[in-house]
Amino acid sequence: MFLLLPFDSLIVSLLGISLTVLFTLLLVFIIVPAVFGVSFGIRKLYMKTLLKIFAWATLRMERGAKEKNHQLYKPYTNGIIAKDPTSLEEEIKEIRRSGSSKALDNTLEFELSDIFYFCRKGVETIMDDEVTKRFSAEELESWNLLSRTNYNFQYISLRLTVLWGLGVLIRYCFLLPLRFKEFLSKHVHLMCYRICVRALTAIITYHDRKNRPRNGGICVANHTSPIDVIILASDGYYAMVGQVHGGLMGVIQRAMVKACPHVWFERSEVKDRHLVAKRLTEHVQDKSKLPILIFPEGTCINNTSVMMFKKGSFEIGATVYPVAIKYDPQFGDAFWNSSKYGMVTYLLRMMTSWAIVCSVWYLPPMTREAEEDAVQFANRVKSAIARQGGLVDLLWDGGLKREKVKDTFKEEQQKLYSKMIVGNHEDRSRS
Repeated sequence: MFLLLPFDSLIVSLLGISLTVLFTLLLVFIIVPAVFGVSFGIRKLYMKTLLKIFAWATLRMERGAKEKNHQLYKPYTNGIIAKDPTSLEEEIKEIRRSGSSKALDNTLEFELSDIFYFCRKGVETIMDDEVTKRFSAEELESWNLLSRTNYNFQYISLRLTVLWGLGVLIRYCFLLPLRFKEFLSKHVHLMCYRICVRALTAIITYHDRKNRPRNGGICVANHTSPIDVIILASDGYYAMVGQVHGGLMGVIQRAMVKACPHVWFERSEVKDRHLVAKRLTEHVQDKSKLPILIFPEGTCINNTSVMMFKKGSFEIGATVYPVAIKYDPQFGDAFWNSSKYGMVTYLLRMMTSWAIVCSVWYLPPMTREAEEDAVQFANRVKSAIARQGGLVDLLWDGGLKREKVKDTFKEEQQKLYSKMIVGNHEDRSRS
């Protein structure tokens, strides 16, 4: 009764051998490379293999759709409304010209038909504004075997369906369990972040490492995802800035402070701009402390644009080290839409993506010039990041996704229109 049968002994032996092989592979291919910062090139080979599979799947889907006479969905890449850039005055003249056969002179007075211009602009903005579409996932024309990234996902052929099912098994039964290993090195700072990078199958290409942030400076980067911190911290040490939390997060924060001088604020201190600026200034003035990592946009953008930088971190007077981060959405969408997904759901999506592929550019350090104010300095840094990362440089505040449009934006259009009308009245009076 208490003796194992031969079959049971065989099962136990095989289980022991399997666990030994698993931990050996984990040690050799993940933990040891993370400690010494080396790579065997396995992830790049994995990425190239996935690209070939994606290309075959897309061709097979297009061929199947053609055989079934099915029109594939093609996402808009250049916006919904195509139009040439024109001025306010030219567009109003065009509306008046199309609404009346009378000859128009070079003067403009208020007409009731002018409201149609603003109605049309309002509808166009609702359908295709530059802010809202930056907070939805970027759609792909090809299929990366993730049903959530392509509207054309449907039964095409048995081989394609089997391949998709095999991909589901690999992502959920192999990659997902394999990626829950961060706790193995939580007491080792750099090693922990490198393990996190490998846990996400992140393939990162760093450019111009000679420009990496140094002590006493501030590192600013465009913000797409919470994993931006992991991407940067796996290649260097940074001091984080944030609010003090309770519970498990508070325990982690206290442990992090013991290993690194992070800057944590109490809830009552966060809204005190002067106190925040004072604490940050004290940190950067101490050249022995690590550079501060800040994301001035204050929210996650979908990695197609860079939106307005908050001026707070540019008022300190420290050397700023700009960093541009650009993700490749073919292998998985790194953008965190916080209004749609919670943190747990987002992490699950990251863990079940094929890989996280991105490029990081370290730009030359920048300092505030004598004639610049904080806003101008922030815009100059933002433009440099957008230009290097191939991102659209927008002046809009990312906080608009949670707030109403400021009255100043509406007043600006009103002033422009009234200036045009008043100016034409003055010209007409002089003539």
